Amino acid sequence: MKDIFFRKRMWRRAELKKRYDVVIIGGGAHGLATAYYLAKNHGIRDVAVLEKSYIGAGGSGRNTTIIRSNYRTPEGAEFYRDSVKLYESLAQDLNFNLMFSQHGHLTLAHSDRGMIVSAERAEVNQLLGIDSRVIGRDEVKEICPQISLDGTFPVQGALYHPPGGIIRHDAVVWGYARGADRGGAEIHQGVEVTGIDVSDGRVTGVQTSRGPVACDTVVACTAGWSTQIGEMAGVKVPIWTTILQACVTEPVKPFLDVVIVSGQLHIYISQTDRGEFLMGSGVEPYPTFSSKGTFAFVEELAKHMLELFPQLAGTRILRQWTGLCDMTTDFSPVMGVTEVEGFIVDCGWGTYGFKATPIVGTTLAELVATKKTPRLIEPFKLERFYTDTLVSEAAAASVTH
Repeated sequence: MKDIFFRKRMWRRAELKKRYDVVIIGGGAHGLATAYYLAKNHGIRDVAVLEKSYIGAGGSGRNTTIIRSNYRTPEGAEFYRDSVKLYESLAQDLNFNLMFSQHGHLTLAHSDRGMIVSAERAEVNQLLGIDSRVIGRDEVKEICPQISLDGTFPVQGALYHPPGGIIRHDAVVWGYARGADRGGAEIHQGVEVTGIDVSDGRVTGVQTSRGPVACDTVVACTAGWSTQIGEMAGVKVPIWTTILQACVTEPVKPFLDVVIVSGQLHIYISQTDRGEFLMGSGVEPYPTFSSKGTFAFVEELAKHMLELFPQLAGTRILRQWTGLCDMTTDFSPVMGVTEVEGFIVDCGWGTYGFKATPIVGTTLAELVATKKTPRLIEPFKLERFYTDTLVSEAAAASVTH
């Protein structure tokens, strides 16, 4: 009878041991997914996930929940294609309701050049088997009757991506946390990594706020703090950090059942299950670790929002927040091995990280288990910055970052 009144914890509260096979720094979606797939796919269970705050406190709990794979480069599009495929069955795999809704994604084009870029992206997507195509303004209006097409920058058409949609981000974090725990991994919240031990060119352990922990492999999944973690291991990561701001309105009667993105207006919009309009823009153009939002962001966002949906003029902003973003020069992530043996990085995601969660966890787990870099993440290795083999993904951002 007691189970009726007292729910069991979703994951255990274990004592931090002196040694693990693998230590994952960062209790966000990427770190938890890696722990989950290490156990599920490779039987590696002696894993500790160390999070200095609470799980999902960083980018995993602050993103705007959009899932898509309509990227510009073949390397990026293929990578996110496989991530969306994993998302489609993830709720069943984790036995956890993630509230994934694939109701389509429209990237608006406001000029001839915008239509050309959309066509280029559509061609790359179609060659990789991704459902993505260019549509005219009449079909945009058919898909989203509520939108205004004749604002300051009239809409000429859009890149339509039917598999795109939204998902509950905290549910993804909790689902992976429970799955990792059931697989044998330990999740330690409130444990900050203060140093990484390196001897003879390889990792031997980490220093934490609860004492030293020995290990053979360290995986760094710390969006926003990647340069600091890299420095602890003596690895320089070519990243700068800034913030992305977002906000939601008060709930209104649901009428928007597609994700709207405009690079010209620097805005993306979706409506949540609760009826709130969830909106974001580009990252700030300066390095910062500030957690404070700005009025200029809300002012500009509201102006462009009303160009597309003037019927929301009387709607109030409910709340506003920021999240840290690691930015690379080519707008693609950094994944894989480093010059320090046993130290693996997963960083530089900009604003793309959450939508890549399942494939990141799968490929990083494979790398840890086999010591071989999976083909999908080969283009994103750290050494590309030294061999001049960058993967320029700026055109896929759809907003200014």
